[in-house]
Amino acid sequence: MSDPTLSIVCFSGTDDRLQAVAVLTAGAAALGRPVHLFLQYWALDAFRKDRIDADHGLAPEAGAAGREAVDALRAAGQASWAETLRQAKELGGVEIQACSLSMDLLRITEAELDPLVDGVEGVTSFYLAAGEGQILFI
Repeated sequence: MSDPTLSIVCFSGTDDRLQAVAVLTAGAAALGRPVHLFLQYWALDAFRKDRIDADHGLAPEAGAAGREAVDALRAAGQASWAETLRQAKELGGVEIQACSLSMDLLRITEAELDPLVDGVEGVTSFYLAAGEGQILFI
C-alpha cells in the first residue's frame, strides 16, 4: 500500500512559514510520500513570478532574534524556500496548486505565477485530492 498524500494548505506568506512548508514537503518527497500544496491568500501572493525571490518578512513572533537567526542561516548558504521546493519537485510526487478563490481575490492570473505552481483548483478539488491523507495548515 502506498503512503497517503500529505496535503498542506499554505496560507501564510512569510519566509519562515514558507520555509517550514518547503522543508516538510522536501522531507516527505525524499521518503516517497506524495505531497499536495494548496496556496491560499498571502502564500499564493508570494508565488508570483516577480515576488518569489523577494523578502517576505517573518512572522511577528520571530522578533529581532529570529531575523538574526534567519539571516545567519542564509549567509551560511541555506537554500531559500523556493529553491527547496524546486528540489522537492525534482524528487517527484510534489504538486503545487493555487486556490481559485484566492486568485480572484488577489486578482492574480496564471501567467503571473512562478512555474513552481502546477495549476489552479478549487477547495472541493483540494479535498478530493487529499482523500484520506493528512492535511496540515500553515
